[in-house]
Amino acid sequence: MSQTLDVLGGISAEQFLTEYWQKKPLLVRNAVPEIVGLLEPNDVMELALDENVTARLIKQKDRDPNQWNVKSSPLLKADFQKMPKLWTLLVQAVDHYSFDLAELWKKFPFIPQWRREDIMVSYAPQGGSVGKHFDFYDVFLVQGYGHRRWQLGQMCDEQTALVAGQPLKLLQEMEVHFDEVLAPGDLLYVPPGLSHYGVAEDECLTYSFGFRMPNISDMMDSLGDYFSEQEQLKKPLLDITRSVCTAVGEISDHELSYLREQLLAQLQNPEMLNEAIMCLASQPGYPNNIPENDEIGTGDLEEALEEGYLLNIEPASRLLYSNFNDELNFWANGERLCISEEFKPHLKRIADGEMIALDENLYDQHILEDLAELLNNSIIMLLPSEEN
Repeated sequence: MSQTLDVLGGISAEQFLTEYWQKKPLLVRNAVPEIVGLLEPNDVMELALDENVTARLIKQKDRDPNQWNVKSSPLLKADFQKMPKLWTLLVQAVDHYSFDLAELWKKFPFIPQWRREDIMVSYAPQGGSVGKHFDFYDVFLVQGYGHRRWQLGQMCDEQTALVAGQPLKLLQEMEVHFDEVLAPGDLLYVPPGLSHYGVAEDECLTYSFGFRMPNISDMMDSLGDYFSEQEQLKKPLLDITRSVCTAVGEISDHELSYLREQLLAQLQNPEMLNEAIMCLASQPGYPNNIPENDEIGTGDLEEALEEGYLLNIEPASRLLYSNFNDELNFWANGERLCISEEFKPHLKRIADGEMIALDENLYDQHILEDLAELLNNSIIMLLPSEEN
């Protein structure tokens, strides 16, 4: 029998994926009690003023609340002066700045890491919102502070009518089928395309655990970038066999067919397609958030083996693996990694979200060299153990 999960209200991951995922919403009371009090409104306000943080300040005009103004980061203290009654502050990738918050991704082990976007926090005083809208991604909305009223409506797509002349993509109409107030710790899953409208009942913080899929355009861009780096593909093609003359200005059907076949042959090359997709899937959403670490060497790691450290993914980085052609390969932050066979099983555990101990089990020169490289590139991080 499948294990039930508290975060899903006592149903199994398999039941959630079958009945709810990308199909219909799910409300779970007190699903994530650990999130309560992790951040206070002042923490979010302070974080939004950091020049490296991605944030948006959204204001509704007092005289006409249907008129909106959006200011994107960098935000200044002056931006928060002479504020209207209704406003909202959105701060992206808060999980990159709070390790405790980043740990809450582990509440959703039934969705693979490569689907994660970031954890955004929304701060609003009473009445604040971002309007009636829909998104093209999956999101788990978790209340961390205060209360927010959520209304859910109809499914939407790129043909859905939007309000013209506004800096936000707002819906002209929304048919309300769900109306509930979320308290701290409550969770609401909203599938892609479902219209939703959240309004702060009081001063509140709402966390959005967002999950995205790549689009075809981005995958084609990644494939083109990968192709452009392959020297063997830069050699001109051989010409077709010519036995008859053609008009000077014409490309014949035979010639076009030949060129298409050559292109499609490369597009159907699984090795190249896998490489391009893995590079894209492992690209960090917010590369500027990846910290620059002090250089560490294998000697430093040898000294640290008995000091009680743990190894974990750096929250702003993406570490993925794939096992094709019976070989385990790793990618991080848009590039393939060169990893020793000795370290691969350990790195796989880290990519799967485990913390592993930096101890004598890793005392191998190849492993220590891999560790130093990954730490210096901020792909993984060292954390002191609780006993240290």
